[in-house]
Amino acid sequence: MELLIIRHGLPVRIDDAGGPADPELSDEGHAQARRLADWLRHDRIDAVFTSPMRRARQTAAPLAEVLGVEPIVDDELAEFDRGQHFYVPLEELKAARDPRYEQLMRGEQMDEVDPYTFREVVTVAVERVIEAHAGGTVAIVCHGGVINAYASHVLGLDFPLFFQPTYTSINRFLCSSAGHRSVASLNEAGHLLGTRH
Repeated sequence: MELLIIRHGLPVRIDDAGGPADPELSDEGHAQARRLADWLRHDRIDAVFTSPMRRARQTAAPLAEVLGVEPIVDDELAEFDRGQHFYVPLEELKAARDPRYEQLMRGEQMDEVDPYTFREVVTVAVERVIEAHAGGTVAIVCHGGVINAYASHVLGLDFPLFFQPTYTSINRFLCSSAGHRSVASLNEAGHLLGTRH
């Protein structure tokens, strides 16, 4: 089967939500989600799964609509930062040389979540999706950390965070019924040509 793991669109920035931040998509993020849906509208995708977090659900909605399927929410596809009181787009942290960016790249800013445990939870969730849709094509709309976690598992990498997926990027995996997993592509973003992100 073919598995597409897609990062959500660009969310709004939240500096202090007073509780867990769960940002919605920005105007640009909504535009990215529409472009993603238009790009994939003719693909034979059997099911769309999504993280419970708002930015992922809003990104999945246009895709599910054009495919004529109901998105399936899976709590274990949530990002590791679901409990943090802020959300600053990773690109902004990196550009500002914010120390939180370097801490994140070292696995030190994962909302008290062990990066290896996080990868195990993500892998179990993704494998559950694969097993339920053998021989088909499934899209999962989630987060950069989730994509890194599963891709690093498939590639046999030690640390779960190794690259920065673009907003609404498509990451393709080929999954055989015999249990073989391979990466077909990472960070596809052809649908975003001519846009800012």
